[in-house]
Amino acid sequence: MNHTSKLLGVASIFALAAFGTNSANAQSNLTPPNGHSMTAAGSTITNKVTVNYQVNGVDQTAKSDSNSIIVDRKVSLLVSEVGAETTTVTPGQKEAVTTFKLTNNSNATLDFDLTAAQLSGGTAAHGGTDSFNVTNLKIYVDNGDGSYGAGDTLLTTPYIDELAGDGASRTIFVVANVPVEMTNGQIAGVTLTATAREGGQAGSEGAVLTETQGANTEQMDTVFADDHGPVPGDSDRDGKSSDDDDYTVKAAMLAVAKTSLIIWDPINQATNPKAIPGARIQYCIRVSNEAGGADAENVAIADDLPSEITFETGTIKLMGTVASEKCQLDGQAGDGSYDGSKVTGTLPRVAAGESRTLLFTALIK
Repeated sequence: MNHTSKLLGVASIFALAAFGTNSANAQSNLTPPNGHSMTAAGSTITNKVTVNYQVNGVDQTAKSDSNSIIVDRKVSLLVSEVGAETTTVTPGQKEAVTTFKLTNNSNATLDFDLTAAQLSGGTAAHGGTDSFNVTNLKIYVDNGDGSYGAGDTLLTTPYIDELAGDGASRTIFVVANVPVEMTNGQIAGVTLTATAREGGQAGSEGAVLTETQGANTEQMDTVFADDHGPVPGDSDRDGKSSDDDDYTVKAAMLAVAKTSLIIWDPINQATNPKAIPGARIQYCIRVSNEAGGADAENVAIADDLPSEITFETGTIKLMGTVASEKCQLDGQAGDGSYDGSKVTGTLPRVAAGESRTLLFTALIK
């Protein structure tokens, strides 16, 4: 009676210990402690029990047994936009960049198929409505420095090869061109979707993964543990992850106005002058840039002069201001030119919300 009770007590203690061990392992697969790796998929966990006992005080041959399980594959991935702001672009810009991060939170090395796409209307990632498409959409993988540049790899076959689990990540750049006809404030939404695939062989994209259905098997099963993303078709526990980003156009919005003022004539001179032969005309070309857009740079002006007037040498002034809707005489002399038929000059910058001028004088023939 006593021997049986002792054996049952030992067996009970072992059973509790084994249950505690299995529970701890299961919990660690779900949420590994900080600084610890998850048990790799396909690993074998073996527990061995040994029972020692006596009969009439004499040690008997110990009894033992063991149990082995194969760790299943937990597939968990996350695609996330890097940064929390839209990518500001200008009309005609080449290789505009949006940045994403792909993280493999699985307990296995996996391949990841990548798909970059454009929204088709609807609300963009940072608000506003998707209203145009970028062109020449491409996917690059970062070389490790965290910024898009010449050393990054263009994925002609868009997949990430052999990305380790336990939180290993890669930075992905989605790069596109902006059509030149776009206007200020227009938005183009883009998305990136990653789909987990079989890993284990470098240099080629693995097969599509499927989740194991039904009861646990003795082999390595596959369990999807991902959340849904914003891209249509990306659901909970489907082996996919997605996120979105957008481009917002910031363009200059220029308006041009040309005015003239008779400032002198040979009869009245500067007092109420009239537009008679010999009169001096002051021309002002005003370039205004609306507030809220981008600065305009290298604004080249070309003004063809009619045959009825004669340009006055040395009168060109650039970058003048406007006050009370009148052109001021505060421009810079020395730049600009006249080639015998037209006056030309360049305004280095017209900032958003300001006006700058090209001013010159001519005589009526």
